[in-house]
Amino acid sequence: MDGVRPARWYAERPGRWIAEDTGATSHLPTVTLPLSDTGLGMDGPLDARIRSPHHCGMDGGEYCAIWLGPDMPGDQRADDALSACFDTAPLAEDMNLVGAPHIRLTLSADRPQAQIAVRLNHVHPDGASTRITYGVLNLTHRDGHGDPRALTPGEPCDIALNLDHIAYRVPKGHRLRIAISSAYWPLIWPSPETAELHLSGGNLTLPLRPRADGDECVFPPPDAEAAWQVHHLRPSNHARRVETDMTTGLIHLVIEDDFGLVQDADHGLISGGTAQEKWTIHPDDPLSARGECAWVQELERDALRLRSEARCEMWSDHTHFHLRATLDAFENDTPVFSKTLEDSIPRDQM
Repeated sequence: MDGVRPARWYAERPGRWIAEDTGATSHLPTVTLPLSDTGLGMDGPLDARIRSPHHCGMDGGEYCAIWLGPDMPGDQRADDALSACFDTAPLAEDMNLVGAPHIRLTLSADRPQAQIAVRLNHVHPDGASTRITYGVLNLTHRDGHGDPRALTPGEPCDIALNLDHIAYRVPKGHRLRIAISSAYWPLIWPSPETAELHLSGGNLTLPLRPRADGDECVFPPPDAEAAWQVHHLRPSNHARRVETDMTTGLIHLVIEDDFGLVQDADHGLISGGTAQEKWTIHPDDPLSARGECAWVQELERDALRLRSEARCEMWSDHTHFHLRATLDAFENDTPVFSKTLEDSIPRDQM
């Protein structure tokens, strides 16, 4: 992909197709850049402390962006301001990143549990920040997911983290940025206590590839069936916004998806639905984290109308995650089924 400005959605991404004859990416050359107090790729000591407000991550976009409007990560400058950032000098030439960037850090925390999120961003000359790729780690899982262990507060440890694979061209004259935060809400649930991280060493290894000037493989034209023929009874609409309650200090990420209501032009079945999500947190309180989701599904044909309403919510205290879910079903607006489930799950270093 060509490096582009940050946007909540792209109709298309410019770039070119590349192909490797000898494997995926492990054979490609790499460059290792140190992290220091003066930036990325610059020698010197590193002494950085990170205590991100818990709403850091609001510009992360969806975990799995599909087609629902503003799902992509937006301009990263707001999240960058809540993170420790390390920038390169302007690039002397285009840089092709192909593979999984790898970061190694020496750090300590002042609490037995902590999270870390690492983003690799493309910084444009005017300061706009596009997320290229990222990775997250529960630091109690630093030695593997099978045997999580609490951190010893104040004791340095070494961690290694692969960021997601990417194929991305950063243009000449632009910069790379590593942004490191101790929170990334709502992609990851916060630890039960606010932790401060102390970085004392680290480096970033980038997989590079020689410049590709054009497509290196060609695909045949796509085969597709004829488009589904429907009558639109209610248009679809998708919204995503951040709301701040200036009385309580709570910050809400609100997602509203109306999938519309359509009638099949062949057999007449009417179908549609809506979904609402609300992710709430206070910047200073990890135990204020709360997620709420509600889905409505609709089916209708002739005189029969069916509707299901599913709702779920999750919150936590120091020791447990708590969940509640309800399902209600209706036939011609008459309730025909209802069930509620509740559960609590030990956190176990989460």
